[in-house]
Amino acid sequence: MSDNTFKESYGVLQRHAQTLRKQTEPNIDDLLSIVEESVAAYKVCQTRIDAVEKALEKALGGATTGTTVTSEPAATKIPAPGQEPDDIPF
Repeated sequence: MSDNTFKESYGVLQRHAQTLRKQTEPNIDDLLSIVEESVAAYKVCQTRIDAVEKALEKALGGATTGTTVTSEPAATKIPAPGQEPDDIPF
């Protein structure tokens, strides 16, 4: 999966998250492959995000006004009861 793009890998994560959300009973037979594919896709996404952050920091160098790009995740919005979250962080 390391040859996949960010978009392809993110799509894998979205599909697996949707599959897991829709399950009423856990499908143990598919769980291992879902987890392995998701971990590989996550690594591709994280590598690309890190590369973009480094490139932005280099490109913006001293052009910022005290704002820095960090890899800290944004605050997670907790859905109201009965609502599904927009994304499942892995």
